[in-house]
Order: sequence, then C-alpha cells, then structure tokens
Amino acid sequence: MKDLIIAGSGPAGLSAAVYASNAMLDFAVIEKYPMSGGQMLNTTDINNYLGFELVDGFTLGTTFRQHAEKSGAQFINDEIVAIEKTDGGYLVRCNNAEYETKTVILATGANPRKLGVKGEAEFAGKGVSYCATCDGNFFRGRPTAVVGGGDVALEDALYLANICSEVYLIHRRDEFRGAMYLQDKVKKNEKIKILYSTQVEEVIGDAKVSALRLSDGETIEVDGVFMAVGITANSALLDGVAELENGFVAADESCRTSAEGIFAAGDVRTKRLRQISTAVSDGANAVHSVEEYLNRN
Repeated sequence: MKDLIIAGSGPAGLSAAVYASNAMLDFAVIEKYPMSGGQMLNTTDINNYLGFELVDGFTLGTTFRQHAEKSGAQFINDEIVAIEKTDGGYLVRCNNAEYETKTVILATGANPRKLGVKGEAEFAGKGVSYCATCDGNFFRGRPTAVVGGGDVALEDALYLANICSEVYLIHRRDEFRGAMYLQDKVKKNEKIKILYSTQVEEVIGDAKVSALRLSDGETIEVDGVFMAVGITANSALLDGVAELENGFVAADESCRTSAEGIFAAGDVRTKRLRQISTAVSDGANAVHSVEEYLNRN
C-alpha cells in the first residue's frame, strides 16, 4: 500500500513528485508516455517560466524530470485504465500491473482542440499556437489571427491587440458566444478586425506561418495564428469517481476533489489560467493537501 500515486508526468506531476519526495512519502509516478513533460514537449520556445529567459519545451521538461529523479521519485511507464475505491484507499489498475494506494493525484493534463485544417499540424510551434498568453510575446509588433468566438478567443484577441500590429478575429458563426462585455471591448478595439461567418481553410508558410487561406477565398498575411476553439481535459479516469465540471475535475487551489483522497493538479482541474507556472504550483498544493489528508487518516 503506497501513500500516493501520481498519475501523469507533466509540470504538475513532476512538481508533485519533488514535493512528495521532500515529504518522504512512499509514492510512484505513473506516466503513459516514455518521456516526461506533457504539452511542454510540443512547445518550441518558452519565455515566461521564471529563471529561463528562453528555453525549448524539451529542455525544460528534461530538467523537470531530472530534478524529480534526483529527489528520489520512482517512475513507472504504464497506462492507467481505472481508479477504483477500496476499503483502505484506491486500487489503480494499469495495463501491466495494479497498485494499492491511500491517495491519488491526477495530473493528466488537457489537450487543445484542433481545427484539423491543412498546415495546422505542420506549423504547430512555428506560428500556430494554442495559448496567447504563452506565445503572444513572440509576435510583438506583427500581424496575428485568433480563431474562435468564446470568452477565451475574445480575451486572446484583446491581449494580442496590446502587443501586435493587428489582430484578425476569425469566427465561423455570425455572432460571438463570449460574454457581452468582452464582445463590446473587442468591437471597440481598432486593432482587431472581426471576420464573421468565416473559417480557416489552410495555414500557409515556408519555415514559419506567413498567411491563412479563408473560406471566402481571401488570403490574409499573418505571422501567427492562435487557435482558441477549446480544450479537452484528460479526466476520463475520474468520470463517476469525482465531480466534473464541463469535463474538468472540480477542484480549487487546494486541489481537493469531491472524492476523499483524490486530488487534481494542473490543466485537468477547474482553473482560470493554465500555464506551466500554475501547474507547478498545483503540484506543490496537491502534495500539501495529501499530507493533511494522510495525517487526518
């Protein structure tokens, strides 16, 4: 019977591993993929993680992993298929083995929804981004586009308008779904050009993005395009086990879920800002909550 199983080895899971090691817990990190780092591994440049002026996601992910290993974390490469309640805690079922544990931290992350258009995958990290607050600074003073019509798309357009030369806001419907106050601010911003009833057909470029071909036949020149059409949490393991909100695990900054002994950290939980720094913070908070739980029980 372990004290803790950490599911996932992105920033939240690796941070939790370091804190769990320092707390001298008997734990293991179970990771589905052979490399740690989560979505960081798909990020070419990161310039907003404290202490690293500019670093690629592979390097930062490797640094996080090495820190966790040197702290004494045990890593198991396997896929968790179910988490089941038992008398003494939880049974974590994997493809190759089963583990009994008193607590679980779910740090399985989330994935941005893709448009699925030509050139999107080819230019991911080369002008195609899914996070304006992560990558917007790389396009300072240059033309960009945002695709979407919800709150995130409107907020991204406003954020980029502060630093980019112009922003195209592309929405497939004839009206936005986002909050009215955001719509009002977007419509009043002279740097934002709204393209209603329009879809991106192709992302164009050579080494990097240079233009978008639209459904109306027009081609617009941009250096970056931010896809803001939603994200999907990897929360299926807790479906029916803990409360979910719009697919995300319901948990505040304590990372406690509605299920006693189960905690959620990183992008998989309900939160305002999904960044590497907030995921790392979650890992620390989750382990602190685990310690409190174990002390009470």
